[in-house]
Amino acid sequence: MFVRLLSTIWAFCWILSNTRVFCGRTANDKLENVTQTIAQLLTGYDIRLRPNFGGPPLDVGMDLTIASFDHISEDYTITMYLNQYWKDDRLSFSTNDEVLTLSGDFAEKIWVPDTFFANDKNSFLHDVTEKNKMVRLYGDGAVTYGMRFTTTLACMMDLHYYPLDSQNCTVEIESYGYTVSDVVMYWKDTPVVGVEEAELPQFTIMGYETNDRKEALATGVYQRLSLSFKLQRNIGYFIFQTYLPSILIVMLSWVSFWINHEATSARVALGITTVLTMTTISTGVRSSLPRISYVKAIDIYLVMCFVFVFAALLEYAAVNYTYWGARAKKKVKQKKGDDFTPSKRTTSGDQCFNEEIIELQELQLSPIPSIRQRSFASRSDPTIAAPGVQSPRFPPSFRIHRPYHHHHSCSYSATQQAAAGGSSSLRSRGFRGTKKQHRTDLQAQPQRVLQSLRKGASALKASLPRIRDVNVIDKYSRVVFPVSFILFNVFYWSFYFL
Repeated sequence: MFVRLLSTIWAFCWILSNTRVFCGRTANDKLENVTQTIAQLLTGYDIRLRPNFGGPPLDVGMDLTIASFDHISEDYTITMYLNQYWKDDRLSFSTNDEVLTLSGDFAEKIWVPDTFFANDKNSFLHDVTEKNKMVRLYGDGAVTYGMRFTTTLACMMDLHYYPLDSQNCTVEIESYGYTVSDVVMYWKDTPVVGVEEAELPQFTIMGYETNDRKEALATGVYQRLSLSFKLQRNIGYFIFQTYLPSILIVMLSWVSFWINHEATSARVALGITTVLTMTTISTGVRSSLPRISYVKAIDIYLVMCFVFVFAALLEYAAVNYTYWGARAKKKVKQKKGDDFTPSKRTTSGDQCFNEEIIELQELQLSPIPSIRQRSFASRSDPTIAAPGVQSPRFPPSFRIHRPYHHHHSCSYSATQQAAAGGSSSLRSRGFRGTKKQHRTDLQAQPQRVLQSLRKGASALKASLPRIRDVNVIDKYSRVVFPVSFILFNVFYWSFYFL
């Protein structure tokens, strides 16, 4: 009984050992067959010729799998898996549904499409831990060629509505050398995968669209595949970083309307601070954008906020000017009333003498010390002069001989007395007077224009209501400024959102 059991165990072990050897030989034979098959496929294979060379154009299918989106500005970076499908009868090795998955190095030994991105700026193939390439070969000669890479593509953005804008960024795929007579590209049934899972910090992907068209270039007509992403910019960042601070700065400038108009330092400091803050915000926004010439939506908002802040500063300037100007006029009127006192009439000769003589004491130019001292003494202490003694007069050398037409009534009367003897001299100067009058008329034309402008300004000033209390300006500003800013915001957000 024991011997029979041992013989059974030995027979089972012998069968198992023979089967393992047979299976090993089968695996080795299959490996040898695949190696020989690949060697036979590459024997005589010309990598320079496309499949169906000399025949109908080759159909190349495409599909993409989106891995991630990166920074989007005037260009954007995207990481994707690109798969290309075509059939090469020279690589068929079996009628069965056999599949061979080979490394990416095999792609260097067979023909592959010369696909490129028309709007590409910079791209690189990932090579960690090996080159991210794959070749899958089917028994009937069908080839699947896949790769993973990151590319930076140009995106032609329209920033008129920035940051309330939506953009269309595209991926343009094309064959570089093969025209439509050699290679025709097409999208697979599921052209793009992974768009729904992709997330962007500043944008939301609203959808995508695929299309194909023929592109006529200088070297021929090529088939181009296009994938367009519709991106909506997220406004939350700009609300908290730009719009809300600007609104608060404008509201801060209104605080000056509640500060007393005599607190000049407080109101001026507040106005200048708000103006400089708005300038800093505008500079920070422009630094993060490309230098474009047209006006953006955020530029309009920042400029209007700057106008409101600057207008608040000008409002205080108007208040200050009105207040101190009124006080200055009152002081001038009061001073004139105090200075107006009745005085004794002087003779005509004394008036003429006083008008014709320049008191050199006032100009401090008298060359005669005695005259300067006497004049100064009589002016500083009138009691020093003896009664009945006339005030010192200047000698005739210090008199001003004015022209005839500039004399006052007293000089004119003196001229009448000498008219009989000087009539001949006046006639001799008649021709010269005509020339001077002509020149005077030419010079009077701009003066007339200035006079008309002054009359218009005075009429406009008279039509304006007179403000007796400067606090009225602040009271109106407390209502006009907030209402105007609210109306501007209503119009702004309605225009860009509706």
